[in-house]
Amino acid sequence: MSINKVILVGNVGRDPEVRHLDSGVSVATFTLATSETYTAKNGDRVTSTEWHNIVLWRRLADVAEKYVKKGKQLYIEGRIRTRSYEDKEGQKKYVTEIYGDVMKLLGTKETQPYQPPEGPTKPEFKPPVAEENDFTVEGGDDDLPF
Repeated sequence: MSINKVILVGNVGRDPEVRHLDSGVSVATFTLATSETYTAKNGDRVTSTEWHNIVLWRRLADVAEKYVKKGKQLYIEGRIRTRSYEDKEGQKKYVTEIYGDVMKLLGTKETQPYQPPEGPTKPEFKPPVAEENDFTVEGGDDDLPF
């Protein structure tokens, strides 16, 4: 058994570039920066940033096109993929990408304004209010083993 699972929380480095394939499938690509800060031996605080190439397909790509912007904080869950290609000089190049399966917009209401979903909305569920006598049990025989 093997597992290829990545979880990232970081900031978007550039607005998503979205393509629509002939088949109608959407593909969004953008970069995500994750940073860690530590104290070096000499006492200086050092921040190390890693850049990740994110690829989102279909519905996630459509959502990214509408809501993801440079600087936004995102949660991405997905898997690592490495592909190769030949550049103009015939040199073989490798690219490592994160194919996202889950994306969540993070941040406070000030940084992430609420945007209602498109289409019909569901009616709000209101649980019934319990009355004092709602929890009386009649009879003593039931199928419980204890």
